[in-house]
Amino acid sequence: MPRETEQCQCELLNVRTISLCCDLLAVRNAFGSSIYISFLLELRSSYFVIMIVFEASTLILIAKADLLDLFLTSINVPVAIPGEVEKECCSSKKALDAIIIQKALDESRIEVFTLRNRRLIAKLQTDFSLGRGEAEAIALALDEKAQIVGIDDKNGIDACKVLGIAFTTAVGILIRSREKGLLEKPGAIAKLALLAKYGRYKHSIIEDARLKLEAKP
Repeated sequence: MPRETEQCQCELLNVRTISLCCDLLAVRNAFGSSIYISFLLELRSSYFVIMIVFEASTLILIAKADLLDLFLTSINVPVAIPGEVEKECCSSKKALDAIIIQKALDESRIEVFTLRNRRLIAKLQTDFSLGRGEAEAIALALDEKAQIVGIDDKNGIDACKVLGIAFTTAVGILIRSREKGLLEKPGAIAKLALLAKYGRYKHSIIEDARLKLEAKP
């Protein structure tokens, strides 16, 4: 499925005391659909589980841009993916990005979750025209009350907006890494070039990211 991307709508690792509460409401529209998903946002840090969930496109992009190890080293919260994302990322055993991601999995730097709520996954796929991996990633974020989802799929981003889920993209991760002083300007610009090469970003997004990367002394 074509993966279009856009800028992240939130700052990576901006710790917020928000709990995502999911309530499945039985409603019926003119076509007879019976379940829709609504979400409450509550400022209750005591219920908040800090976790970052990735879907395949973002994880693959940061691996291709040599950002994954830097990202995993710089954070102190769990990073998780659903089983379908593991398959999508690691099915090509000879691809360098697959090898990098598999190594992170083998070292338990990324945890794989098996999802049992198939009804929710199917509903997300239907309502937002998502692939299986994107739907599982969003479902995992909801199940585990994740802080943020790393996602570059356009439909997945739209789903996060509708459902009130914080998200970032591969470009957002790069910008945040530069802001935190983890990358010098030349290295950051080089990695942006890789993201532009492998990702399906609009030219305006790449240029805006370049300006942000160059703005930091």
